Amino acid sequence: MAQRRPTGETSPDNVEQTFEVIEDSLRDLWRVVDDLSRIRAPKSPFYRVTIFGSSRMQPGESLYGEVRDLAAELAAMGCDIVTGGGPGLMQAANEGERLGDREGKTRSYGLPIELPSEEQANPFVEKVYVHRTFFTRLHHFVRLSNAFIVVRGGIGTTLEAMMVWQLLQVRHVQDRPFVMIGDMWEGLRDWARANMTDNGRALADAHDITIPQCAKTVADAVAIIGEHKRILETR
Repeated sequence: MAQRRPTGETSPDNVEQTFEVIEDSLRDLWRVVDDLSRIRAPKSPFYRVTIFGSSRMQPGESLYGEVRDLAAELAAMGCDIVTGGGPGLMQAANEGERLGDREGKTRSYGLPIELPSEEQANPFVEKVYVHRTFFTRLHHFVRLSNAFIVVRGGIGTTLEAMMVWQLLQVRHVQDRPFVMIGDMWEGLRDWARANMTDNGRALADAHDITIPQCAKTVADAVAIIGEHKRILETR
């Protein structure tokens, strides 16, 4: 006589079938997300610049002031400012937007992620979108932004910069300035050229290395963004 399975116990076959259904549903969900992500307004009334940078810089440090001034100049030009919403250079950028927006025409966005070290957005953020995963957060940065600026930062900033670089490389993102400020990032671009194109192995196209525009100063970065904004406004 066959033994009866205890009530509530699931057979291995049923568990496997359940996970197959879940995986199929997730694939269908991602197809929907991919389709929706292709939809963009034909011409947005807003121009938004994402600024990526370290969370570890403190107010009073020279770089904090430079990033605050950068964001203030962009806001004065009519640019919304988008950051990760955390402390450090993200806070400097959000603070700069407030200083530069004297007529109340721009907004300051923060996209914080749920981390023990970053529990809430900095006090200068006006619109907050909290994310649970880096994946959705990175995707949101791309959806919001007309341009990207990278200032000094660590592993997280590098991750964000490399993602934008690749999306521009494969043309999933087009016609959006990608500006890196400072010797740190110029060194990264030189490393990429030396190891990906100049070593005879053609790990990337020569054009791919030129995608980031390396700026020496804040003024250089503002000029690049300003020119792109003017071009979009005349289309």
